[in-house]
Amino acid sequence: MSPATANLVRPDVQSVRPIIPDRLEDLGITRSLVSDLILRCLWLHGSGTLAMLHEKLKLSFPVLETMFHQFRQQHLLEVKGMLGNDYSFSLTDAGRTLATARNEVCQYVGPAPVSIQQYHQVVKAQTAHVRLSRESLRQAFDDLVLPDNLLDALGPSLIGHQSLFLYGGTGNGKTSIAERILRVYRDTVLVPYAVEVDGHIITLFDPVVHRTAQHNEELLDPRWVVCERPCITVGGELSAAMLELQLDDATHCFISPCQMKANNGILIIDDFGRQVLSPRELLNRWIVPLDRRVDYLTLASGMKFQVPFELMVVFSTNLNPRDLADESFLRRIQTKVLVDNVTPEVFDQIFQRMVQINQTPCEPGCAEFLRERCAAAGAEFLHACYPMDVYKLVRAISEYEGRPVRMTRTNIDRAVGLYFAKVEMAKTI
Repeated sequence: MSPATANLVRPDVQSVRPIIPDRLEDLGITRSLVSDLILRCLWLHGSGTLAMLHEKLKLSFPVLETMFHQFRQQHLLEVKGMLGNDYSFSLTDAGRTLATARNEVCQYVGPAPVSIQQYHQVVKAQTAHVRLSRESLRQAFDDLVLPDNLLDALGPSLIGHQSLFLYGGTGNGKTSIAERILRVYRDTVLVPYAVEVDGHIITLFDPVVHRTAQHNEELLDPRWVVCERPCITVGGELSAAMLELQLDDATHCFISPCQMKANNGILIIDDFGRQVLSPRELLNRWIVPLDRRVDYLTLASGMKFQVPFELMVVFSTNLNPRDLADESFLRRIQTKVLVDNVTPEVFDQIFQRMVQINQTPCEPGCAEFLRERCAAAGAEFLHACYPMDVYKLVRAISEYEGRPVRMTRTNIDRAVGLYFAKVEMAKTI
């Protein structure tokens, strides 16, 4: 790990590191919620052991033993035998009746949730803090060709972990830059499987977006997962509903919205301005979160509650920012970075790097020839995507004709002819 890109761990992070709770009182959730989880788990599996409940519900053995003895006293369990030093048991008729009734309220069977209060504490303590320089930032973006002035514009925003507006012409690498911002954060964060609010369960950990990381913290509360900082990208599909809690009809528990899953990480709004959700609607929804770093969600009962909004929101668009949002919204996006059309020098560097990465034989002067052909085909500006896009067409042509891939003037000319729409035809349409 490079010292320049290492995370600066705040001194209060370890103090809120959740350790394994050995008492029901230390779980932060009610006894009745724990009871319901155990009943539903046994009802679903037919029978169980303390080890099975520990694996499924992520509760400590002392907590499970306490509940086990309580259930036996209430005649909700019957012991079938012993498996080594563990009990094998199942629900009694009374236990199944109670489990069936509780299952009608909620069908969630999974790791026990953490309290919303503890979630607040941990997320706030995990706020990103990094040291960056131009050289360390260049290392993070080492597979892209970025000019120094662009790196110098990105650096301050990444240090502050503030919202970022990337704008400029299409094909200039805005999305590629946004997706690589996560590289500057080399630490891990804790993400709970679920959060409890007013007796309701909100699932949070999502294996699709949360990448687990190895750790050796033996005392860590297993209801939390050690993950890399998350990075979530949403595009044209973004709607108002995606920013709110979603009630799962199958389990009757809530699914957290994308911004909550992205806490302590990055949320990329790609092609901003082309979503189902209009920029003005997004402004009205996020004007407080972007300013105060807290969000407000609503349960089905109408109860509102507060959640952290500790994430970097990256807006990426090829539209004019002033056409998308008013001044009050733009003020809350701390940094606006223009990802401009590339210069001929940068274009040639991108071309040469593309050839090297793909180990493709190349005639001398092909980069300059490609620039000329793009201009002749009607390209008003040079875009960073042209070299790779044209290479992919050259490769496809070569594979179609059953010959080795080579970057030659002839192949480039054919690829450019396929890549750009004919100017004369475009004028007649």
